[in-house]
Amino acid sequence: MSSRSSRKKDIPPVPDTTAIERAFIVSSSHLATPGNEDLSELEFALTVMNNAFQRWVQRCMAAVGLPELSVLDTLILHSINHRHREKSIPDLMFTLNLTERHPLNYSMKKLDELGLIERRKQGKEVFLHTTERGRQYCQDYARLRRVCLLELAPSDRKVGGVPISDVAKALRVLTGFYEQASRSAVSLQTDRSPTSG
Repeated sequence: MSSRSSRKKDIPPVPDTTAIERAFIVSSSHLATPGNEDLSELEFALTVMNNAFQRWVQRCMAAVGLPELSVLDTLILHSINHRHREKSIPDLMFTLNLTERHPLNYSMKKLDELGLIERRKQGKEVFLHTTERGRQYCQDYARLRRVCLLELAPSDRKVGGVPISDVAKALRVLTGFYEQASRSAVSLQTDRSPTSG
């Protein structure tokens, strides 16, 4: 027997994977109820992506010179700078889907102290706009984003074969589902405090 034929015999056969069922990738199997595993897989993907997105936002802002800004601080700064128009506090809360004003107040105080935004009061309403310094940091962030992030985007503007714009639309629809589910959860909330009967 030639050495060539003996080498062929040592090569293991390629396994047949056509019968293997696709496993859902989830982090909490107790939430992956039969028939709804896809939603649990989506929630896991959202969790991982959200953490990656927040890490990116914070590190990009740190790279342009503002490591002290949190992710929320940065998002608020960008929102105030949007289209170079003044924003009211209700506008910011609505745009960023914030439910409590305290985190927004804390961020605005920090941005104000750093000279990134200014406030203007009209009656009881407060309006905010970016300073020249704030606009400059937003521009620096945008430049770095182009180099580090946008160059990674596929030329066909698709991820997993789906246009990025369609992914964004689907996420907006899903936001509505979770908003409604939140309202339902509040209506079903029970008092579990130690003093309850």
